[in-house]
Amino acid sequence: MDLATEILLYVSSAVIIHILVFYFVMVTKKKGRNIKDKHVVVTGGSSGIGLWIAVTCAKQGAHVTLVARNVQLLEKALKVVEQHRQDASQRLSFKSIDLTKSYDEVAKSLEEVEEQNGPIYMLVNCAGMAICGVFEEITPEDAQFLMDVNYKTAYNCTRYVLPKMKHARDGIIVITGSQASLLGIYGYGPYAAAKFALRGMAETIAMEASHLGVSVTLALPADTDTPGFENEEKTKPEETKIISGSGGLHKPEEVAKKIVSDALNENFFSILGAESWVVTLLCSGMAPWGGFLFTVLQAFALIPLRIISYFVRGQFTSIVRKCAAQKKLRQEVKEKKSN
Repeated sequence: MDLATEILLYVSSAVIIHILVFYFVMVTKKKGRNIKDKHVVVTGGSSGIGLWIAVTCAKQGAHVTLVARNVQLLEKALKVVEQHRQDASQRLSFKSIDLTKSYDEVAKSLEEVEEQNGPIYMLVNCAGMAICGVFEEITPEDAQFLMDVNYKTAYNCTRYVLPKMKHARDGIIVITGSQASLLGIYGYGPYAAAKFALRGMAETIAMEASHLGVSVTLALPADTDTPGFENEEKTKPEETKIISGSGGLHKPEEVAKKIVSDALNENFFSILGAESWVVTLLCSGMAPWGGFLFTVLQAFALIPLRIISYFVRGQFTSIVRKCAAQKKLRQEVKEKKSN
């Protein structure tokens, strides 16, 4: 067999394997859990992905409680969710809670939520935001804020529901990370640190609680057209916009629908789109993603992807260097004009 034939066979095999892996991740269906008449709590539910997750759950007949801080936004969000009510018996409500407060304060508020709408069957941790910038330019106060609003909020809520779900031997926990939970990107320093923490928490809880009937899903949405993304864009360095902009912008309703579907199907990762799938495959490590056959397929798919990732990383480095050169040139021009 000549070299050209060998290469052709290898490339053909790689393509087939990638199609099979993508099929396993994106297409295959299994009988999922049912949330009809069960209580779903969505943090960060006043807008964006959280709001559309609440809408998706309401469409499936769940009792839904929206949790956020801003009462006015919560009132508006509840009106949107009400439009998707399936029957008069559904309990749709909101609760204003500052989830960055102490655990005891958050637990007390969640107890009140359960008294009103029943035990929490599904918790969707969707509260969070990003502040972008070069690592040393983000203030210590902002870095702490990012850890509080992204990690501490999820920790407080999950710590409250987890022992109850273990005792009931039933329940679903969704932790919303992002692609920044998988790899560090220029301009995302403290934000990525908080999102990496969420991944560690999700993997730990999955190992501790899956045998007790508690399903854990780590959602990894790419850039999504939400109010939070609009605010994020205001602080993004030029390098970050170029690097992260290649994946396009997803609609929040599509992302929400995928997250709920993956959670009900007990998938550990929830991803949408080919680019997110590739990044997740490259960075999944020992995460509980799929069975033995799927793991074997991943192993074969990783060979060419790991090589491709080397050149992608090189492209990222090239972007950073090019932007640095342009900044230096602009600074020199500015100094000449001022002299």
